[in-house]
Amino acid sequence: MTKDIDSKELACIIAGTLDDKLGKDITILNISNVSSLADYFVIVTGDSTPQVKALMNNTKEKIKEFFERSPIRMENDAKNRWNLLDYGDVIVHILHRDERETYAIEKFWSNAFSISESEWKELSKDYREF
Repeated sequence: MTKDIDSKELACIIAGTLDDKLGKDITILNISNVSSLADYFVIVTGDSTPQVKALMNNTKEKIKEFFERSPIRMENDAKNRWNLLDYGDVIVHILHRDERETYAIEKFWSNAFSISESEWKELSKDYREF
């Protein structure tokens, strides 16, 4: 299924994909008003290193399947505790819970607007695995 979507929809669908695989504390930040880096950050916590890796792999697979889109860039630390998927307009941060607490990305980007959980769940409902 190929469909053109805007960056907000993509961020919400990514959040839904992460939620389907039991990612925790999913946050979507609209950083377009405070940075030219991207339009949105999607931030999620994994409870273990294998889960961090699984969240990354599943997200890549689903976005490729839905939209024939691959990340422009991917990064991860040596211990696989912080993975980053860069889709250009949306950057996904998948962090182990310890790294999430340590780096507190949301606090650094406190001037960004967030999308509520109810909104991203509604926008991603057609792409969920229920």
